[in-house]
Amino acid sequence: MKKDQKPLRAVARVLRRWLYQDEVSAKPGRSIHFFSVSLGFILMGCTTTVSDDVSRDAGQMIFADNCVECHGADAKGDGPWAKNLKTQPADLTKIASRRNGVWPMLEVMSIIDGYSKKTIPREEMPIIIGLSEGPMVDFDTGNGLVEPTPARLVAIAIYLESIQSPTPRQYVP
Repeated sequence: MKKDQKPLRAVARVLRRWLYQDEVSAKPGRSIHFFSVSLGFILMGCTTTVSDDVSRDAGQMIFADNCVECHGADAKGDGPWAKNLKTQPADLTKIASRRNGVWPMLEVMSIIDGYSKKTIPREEMPIIIGLSEGPMVDFDTGNGLVEPTPARLVAIAIYLESIQSPTPRQYVP
């Protein structure tokens, strides 16, 4: 059981007790039992879990939810909205290739979260607000400092690093 589901199970348990102790339900029938169990499952299913998962898979899910429309499922800049944009979305599989085999982690994260406004073209690249929300993870910035950084931002950068073609030969923070 996930840590964040415990409070919902407690709520479901309280609701079941309440239903069973009610005067009308002193001898609960199948319908009240079904209702209380169903309500518990519904409440558990309505939670949104924000994970501190910084895996490639977590990043791929974030990419699918936020970037596919423009960059395409294969991240080559050919998503369904790309043809309607003034500036062609970048081929995200060639970030390191365009930098002579160097993977620039901080630069990529800065472009994604919108911090680097000087990145041209930026005009049609949205700032994805949800990337800065949720749990923080320790991220080594490369200069000896470990900074709390949004887990979702790190995860999408890790995913983008994993799809580089060719694989980066050098890494810089």
